[in-house]
Amino acid sequence: MALGNLIKSWENIMRDDDGVNGTVQVLSQLVWMLFLKVYDLREDMWEFREDDFKSAIPENCRWRNWAKGKSQKEQMTGDTLVDFVDNTLFPTLKKLSVTAESSKRKIIVRDMMAESYNYMKDGVCIRKAVNLLDSIDFENQEELHAFNVIYETLLRGLQSAGRSGEFYTPRAITKFITEKVNPELGKITADFACGTGGFLIDAVEHLRKQIKRAEDNAVIENTVFGIEKKQFPYMLCATNMLLHDVDYPRISHANSLAKNVREYKDSEKVDFVLMNPPYGGHEQEGIQVNFPSKLRSSETANLFMIEILYRLKNNGRCGVVLPDGFLQNDDASLIAIKKKLFDECDVHTIIRLPSSCFAPYTSIATNLLFFDKRGGTKETWFYRFDLPSGQKFSMKKNPITREKLGDIDKWWDNRVEIKDEKEDESLTTTYKAKCVSIDEIAEGNYNLDFCGFPNEEKIILSPEETIEHFKKERDRLDKKLDEKLKVILKLLEVK
Repeated sequence: MALGNLIKSWENIMRDDDGVNGTVQVLSQLVWMLFLKVYDLREDMWEFREDDFKSAIPENCRWRNWAKGKSQKEQMTGDTLVDFVDNTLFPTLKKLSVTAESSKRKIIVRDMMAESYNYMKDGVCIRKAVNLLDSIDFENQEELHAFNVIYETLLRGLQSAGRSGEFYTPRAITKFITEKVNPELGKITADFACGTGGFLIDAVEHLRKQIKRAEDNAVIENTVFGIEKKQFPYMLCATNMLLHDVDYPRISHANSLAKNVREYKDSEKVDFVLMNPPYGGHEQEGIQVNFPSKLRSSETANLFMIEILYRLKNNGRCGVVLPDGFLQNDDASLIAIKKKLFDECDVHTIIRLPSSCFAPYTSIATNLLFFDKRGGTKETWFYRFDLPSGQKFSMKKNPITREKLGDIDKWWDNRVEIKDEKEDESLTTTYKAKCVSIDEIAEGNYNLDFCGFPNEEKIILSPEETIEHFKKERDRLDKKLDEKLKVILKLLEVK
């Protein structure tokens, strides 16, 4: 079965089960089953390689035994299957005995299943779902490559379920950023909001090209790690890593922002950061206090930028995707964050992307920031990535690919300023690519809106999106007004 059709078939099965209600529960069923199937495939390989192999999962709970059965006639179904899943499979895997000496394989099973649930009540539907999933041949390289289709569909479902700030980062962008940051074997590469693991997979594949000895595979597994706050993306990421031959995924199910950034030790710092942090989210005051008061913000993207600055080693390198809102200077804390960024790091390149790059997940215009922690910035190159007139990226009709970013590659290796053509010489000169000094950036109060798009794309929003956009814009303006009012009151010495 084509993987693109798998989700539709899965949803049809879920609709026939009275226990499943809503997108989140539909996805939850797929995620835990998918993990157990993939884990079982890895066990096949471990058993082949290791003479003393012993499964971390009790025999009756291994996918090959309960999901497949010795024959079709012996496959569990109906009430028998429901009883097994609810009263044997889940209790057993959720309560796997884990100690300091336990294998990583056992820990990942326990952690992955700890917050998973079975919502299905119809054993016949469970059997159909299991058989559908088992029909995928992940040992087939074409089907393995197409597995990203499932991720994209899942994340679209997560968005429709109302989870803000979560969307799939196109492979073209994760690969481009990874290539330009150029992680090195033996050094630590991290993504503090790794989602389904796109950056981590590209980092692993990039590092594998540097392997010179068999032991280097273990080095990669020990030096590439991610942290993800949400359960679904976390589980998808761990599964994704297993599918890409990472036996021991270093993925933590946690909130990166929950620790005071001033308490990080040198041993907790990293050499390379590859990230697309969530935008538009809101962190509670209990999280915000983990950051210096002058830098404190409720916007998640801003907080992650502070996190990066505190966790990046000297001479470390970073590539990060950020929304247009970060480039502009609409509040004091954001200006302070950018000042710290430019004072401590060499922000050498900012790529402006068209808003359709992340369609259909969001219409927010995004930018790629590249910086090295090696002292302050002297100058920053800005480059606007233009699509041919009238074109937009679209998942189905015109998907973004690595090859379509070729113009940026050519400019990256031979940087020159590029002026926009003017219809009339009396018009102000604008640029597609420009080098801007730190003096000009500082004088502009760290407003980084250079080389912007002259004609904004028209985006038609749904009524729900229009209301949400209005709320966010109202909150932003209210916050800005409050800050200005505080300044005025202070000047007037009014309490």
